[in-house]
Amino acid sequence: MSTEHLQAPTSDQISEPIETDILIIGAGPTGLFAVFEAGLLQLKCHLIDALPQPGGQCSELYPKKPIYDIPGFPEVLAGDLVDNLMEQIKPFQPGFTLGERADTLEELEDGKFLVTTNKGTKHIASAVAIAGGLGSFEPRKPLLENLGQFEDKGVAYIIRDPEYYRGKKVIIAGGGDSALDWTIFLADLAEELTLVHRRNEFRGALDSVEKVQQLKNEGKVKLITPAEVVALKGESHLEGVQVKKTDTDEVIDLDVEEFVPLFGLSPKLGPLADWGLEIEKNAIKVNNSLDYQTNRPGVYAIGDVNTYPGKLKLILCGFHEATLMVQSAYQRIFPDKRYVLKYTTVGGVTGFDGSKKEAPKAVVKKIE
Repeated sequence: MSTEHLQAPTSDQISEPIETDILIIGAGPTGLFAVFEAGLLQLKCHLIDALPQPGGQCSELYPKKPIYDIPGFPEVLAGDLVDNLMEQIKPFQPGFTLGERADTLEELEDGKFLVTTNKGTKHIASAVAIAGGLGSFEPRKPLLENLGQFEDKGVAYIIRDPEYYRGKKVIIAGGGDSALDWTIFLADLAEELTLVHRRNEFRGALDSVEKVQQLKNEGKVKLITPAEVVALKGESHLEGVQVKKTDTDEVIDLDVEEFVPLFGLSPKLGPLADWGLEIEKNAIKVNNSLDYQTNRPGVYAIGDVNTYPGKLKLILCGFHEATLMVQSAYQRIFPDKRYVLKYTTVGGVTGFDGSKKEAPKAVVKKIE
């Protein structure tokens, strides 16, 4: 997806701050859906994201990975979900500042907020919604002496294009959902596929564990547990690995071309941690009984970046949080107006560009 038309002017191209109703920090699925819900209330949105394209982790980490728990989609690729969300919000003409990190937050005398990026681009908004997912993140890397030598030369921490692994000898290390999901996905692409985990038990979804077991039984996947990769071999490119069985100390030499350690991400809030927000376990505490507002009135946190009792880090939950957040933002922006909920099946969708998706008209027919 081309993003040239999404890029906001750089700070040296504009003399005035970008003004909007709701400024959204993070252009992942939750942030994008918030644009749609805000648009239904005729609220304008602008999004800031440090990545060069919208979509968050879905675009950056696993655009070709299928997602199974989006309502109405038995299966949808993460990248396709982002494309659909972008199409859904097109009538509401959101602005984007991409490739820049939101650095500072200041409250102005009139109650609005000024957010400045690391490149100096300024934004003014009546409400700020932090939808930064996990924040900035770094992959957790295995402690291997020559790991850096093979990064991008046979070692990768993120699978961006599954087709790259077609016909290759691949080893995946890890025991969570990501390792299991990619093992299932690559089983029919790789020439040889091995999954290594330091325990016999996996911490991923039971259904995924059963699918991997079935692939092992069918001879499509080699499973080595409990074990860990202890050495990498090769010259200019990875050529093999050593795997040590932790229960017997047996060392196994494997010829592989690609090693993908999937040990999760180490999330960091970055500059957001200095915005005077209440933080708990590297997440932003919010009031989930009402509107997902933080301890700073007018500043909200939605999606994976927030925390509250019973929090579930699911895209579905982020959509719900975004919906309630924009209702609260509307009341903040228009305190004297009462918003009456209108279902899109009745009122349709009116875009800021004048486009209109009409709801079907009721047909009255006399019964003879």
